[in-house]
Amino acid sequence: MTDIRDDVADAFLAFTGREPDGIWSAPGRVNLIGEHTDYNEGFVFPFAIDRRTVIALGARDDRMLRIASAFSDELAEHSLDDLDPESLSGWSAYPLGVAWALGQFGADLQGVPGVDIFIESTVPVGAGLSSSAAIESAVAVALNDVWQLGLSPETLAKVGQKAENDAVGAPTGIMDQSASLLGRADSGVFLDCRSLDAEVLPLGFADAGLAVVVIDTHVEHEHASGGYRDRRASCEKGAREMGVATLRELDVDDLPRAQQTLDDETFRRVRHIVTENQRVLDTVRTLREEGPRAIGDLLDASHRSMRDDFEISVPELDLAVEVAQANGAVGARMTGGGFGGSAIALVPLESVSLLQVAIDGAFAEHGFTAPTTFVVRPSLGAQRDR
Repeated sequence: MTDIRDDVADAFLAFTGREPDGIWSAPGRVNLIGEHTDYNEGFVFPFAIDRRTVIALGARDDRMLRIASAFSDELAEHSLDDLDPESLSGWSAYPLGVAWALGQFGADLQGVPGVDIFIESTVPVGAGLSSSAAIESAVAVALNDVWQLGLSPETLAKVGQKAENDAVGAPTGIMDQSASLLGRADSGVFLDCRSLDAEVLPLGFADAGLAVVVIDTHVEHEHASGGYRDRRASCEKGAREMGVATLRELDVDDLPRAQQTLDDETFRRVRHIVTENQRVLDTVRTLREEGPRAIGDLLDASHRSMRDDFEISVPELDLAVEVAQANGAVGARMTGGGFGGSAIALVPLESVSLLQVAIDGAFAEHGFTAPTTFVVRPSLGAQRDR
């Protein structure tokens, strides 16, 4: 099997006629727990995975940004001199948006050269594993190096978020980019989305004989419209009517008052965020005190909350979780923004094959599209590879 970095380097040579200045990569992520809490200034606990987006980049002697990829026939070309979020669209808005956003965080875009970029990825698109943040983070670390900007990983995470919010138009929080940039092997990133303080914590899955199994349902979702925006608007409405700046300021003791104050739908949206924040804190504490085999009930409760209160699950995700729970999983939940994508299950290593067979059988019995089931490992964040 060839190394994807060799493939990207060869593709860059075919694209430009020259060798790249370097190869950079960034991972997708699995969110262990803490869903939709990030834009409410709450707590999240994702980890980087061993599926990565790889880019080859070379500086040009003019002001053009030229971007090609293995997943599109489109060649994106844009001048640094007229780069603005309103002019960007399609998949290239992710990498071009990063170049624009770097200027919003202090980079002198008048003093840097254009670049050629070729992109390839092993992060599944639409699976809820943040293929978008992997692109943004890989491009951010590469431009940070080549343009000699000296920005920290924490700042590059903000750059990626701004690109996604303003250039792509997806109202996401900062969790995905933080996981992609700050991840370490066998560790999760415990992030306070209000202060942006991040702590990298050992997960201990391997030592405990556990694997994280991803069940990609292949139900496509679209974060930039529809349900995601509605859920964010409900959270903002709930905070406003409860008299707080964000739902981060509420805790479980505030829920009785919230139930009296809010309409039923808004209350359930608020209840998910408040209880999910508490579940993140409880997961971190339980990992430290008891180890990873003790967090299963928290994962299960998170899924119920997303299914019933936040209403972002779909039948395929619910089935994946139910089958995992019935076939040896310590805990299981949908992961990502919802309305499709993937579920995760924390599974003893000896049960992985059994679970994969059970999932395939259950989906076939229900007439659902065959899922893709695979193991991911907590891995290193964005870096220069060559």
